[in-house]
Amino acid sequence: MTEGSIPALLDRMRAELATLGGAQRYFHSVYLRTTEAVAAEIERGGFADGDWVRRWDLAFATLYLDALDADRAGRPVSRPWQVTFAAARDRPEMPPLQHVLLGLNAHINFDLPQALIAVISPDDFDDAAILRSRDADHRHVDVVLQARVSAEARELGAVSRVGLLDRLLRPANRAASRKFLAEARAKVWHNTRVLDQARRASSYDAVLADLERLCADRVRDLVAPGPVLLKLARRGFGVRLPR
Repeated sequence: MTEGSIPALLDRMRAELATLGGAQRYFHSVYLRTTEAVAAEIERGGFADGDWVRRWDLAFATLYLDALDADRAGRPVSRPWQVTFAAARDRPEMPPLQHVLLGLNAHINFDLPQALIAVISPDDFDDAAILRSRDADHRHVDVVLQARVSAEARELGAVSRVGLLDRLLRPANRAASRKFLAEARAKVWHNTRVLDQARRASSYDAVLADLERLCADRVRDLVAPGPVLLKLARRGFGVRLPR
C-alpha cells in the first residue's frame, strides 16, 4: 500500500499498540516512535522528496502491520516474522533489546527492500538524478534513526532490569546500534538493486524467496543463546543477496 496518510498510519499503529501485551510491545513501541520521528522530519522538509518518503514510509510500515494482523489471525506470515512473533510469544523472558533487534532485523532486512521496490520504478533506477535523490533520502532516514538511539536506550532501560555490566556497556551499545543500522541499510540498498534486476528478468519471486531464507536464518541466529551484540559484531546486522 502506498496510498494514505502518515497521520492515519500513526493512528493505526497506536491502536495496535493498545491491544498488544508482553514482549510484542517492545518492537512495536520503538517502531511507532521512530515512525513519528520520520513523520516530523517530513513535515520539517528534511528530505529531498518528502512526498516520495511519505509513500515509502506507508509501504514500509504496512508490510509490518499486515504481518502482525495476519499472525494474530492465525494466517501465514513470512519466515523472518514467524521467528520474531514466535519469540515474543514463547520467549518473553528475553531482554527487551533482543526482542527489538529481532523485529528490526525482520523489518529492515526483509521488508525494507520490498518497500523500496514498491516506490522506485525501473525507470527511476535508470534515471541517475532520481536515483541519487532516492539514495540520499534513504541515507537521511539513517540520520533520523541514529538520533533516536540514545532516547530508545532510555525507553528500554525503563522497562528492563539493567545490571552494572549493562550500564558500563551502554555507550558502546549505542555506538554499535548506530553502526549496525548504517551497515544494514547499505546492504538493503544493494538488495533492492538486485530485486530490481530480478523483476526485470521475471525472477523476482525466486530472488525474494532467497532473501526471505537469508533473513529468517539471521533472525534465528539472534534468538539462539549467546550475546546478541557480539553476534551482530561478528556477523553483521544485514544480509546480502548475491548479484
